Amino acid sequence: MKLLITGGAGFVGTRLAQALLARGTLAGRRIETLVLADQVAPRAELLADPRVKARTGALLAQCAALRDEPFDGVFHLASAVSGECEADFELGLRSNLDSTRALFDALRATVQHGAPVPRLVFSSSVAVFGPDAAVPLPPRVADDTLPAPQTSYGTHKLMCEYLLADYSRKGFIDGRAARLMTVTVRPGRPNGAASSFFSGIIREPLAGDEAVCPVSANVCHPVASPARTVEGLIAVYEASREAFHGRLAMNLPALNVCVGQMLDALEEVAGRAVRERVRFESDERIAGIVANWPKAADAARAARLGLKPDGSFTDIVRQYIADCEAAPDGAAALKGLAR
Repeated sequence: MKLLITGGAGFVGTRLAQALLARGTLAGRRIETLVLADQVAPRAELLADPRVKARTGALLAQCAALRDEPFDGVFHLASAVSGECEADFELGLRSNLDSTRALFDALRATVQHGAPVPRLVFSSSVAVFGPDAAVPLPPRVADDTLPAPQTSYGTHKLMCEYLLADYSRKGFIDGRAARLMTVTVRPGRPNGAASSFFSGIIREPLAGDEAVCPVSANVCHPVASPARTVEGLIAVYEASREAFHGRLAMNLPALNVCVGQMLDALEEVAGRAVRERVRFESDERIAGIVANWPKAADAARAARLGLKPDGSFTDIVRQYIADCEAAPDGAAALKGLAR
């Protein structure tokens, strides 16, 4: 089979590609070609695999050529993130809405020219939920909670969910949307997401650097480790349409935690000195965005697919440390960890 991952050189895209290549099969079929489309080239170790092909450049510019390249399956991860969408409205529309519709239309063209209908997983977000005066946000958002996004990013994700459902209804794609929780701990440099600090307050102290937390310790939010996120994307792809019971958008499992609990876990694993590298400094812009996000989430439908949340945030911290220890250049990421 031939697969496409948009955003395939990003953090989640890279982890997903590695998992698929290690498995060798998806939904009972052998993976022969894995195309990674992104604005930057994939890692060298991925390109060394003869099954991997790269498509480098803006997705919107690539979609015309994709009309002549049928795929059996697609993971659509490419997106401008929350902070970017708030800061640059046009960028958000172009990267999230325009590119998604262009991708769906490219896939539709291949089907209309006789190719099989591709299965597509769209990475949506818990940001589709938000407070609304008419429909108050519940303590935990569930699959049947009314989406009411209060950010451009969440609005784009919800609009793409509706597009996916309509293209699927028409038979142009076999679509399903996985609503990702905030993925932490992400390695590397902070990105433009408003949620970036959820990784930064763990990542930077472990590297020996100071981290600034822009919200209070009482702020709570649903999160998931990279491993659980990739596991969820693959399970959503492999699930039958009947397993969705009609609706194509599904919450992935969440570990519901508060910032203070995250720091408690960091201290438990790495010690008090590492925790003390985090200082609180309010950022009204970030705090305002986060205030409109869910405090916790449930994922009953994902549980029926066998998916589970992380056991604890301590487990997530330990997973991040283990990942760094296994990486060739991971020592620098842990130079602040007392042994």
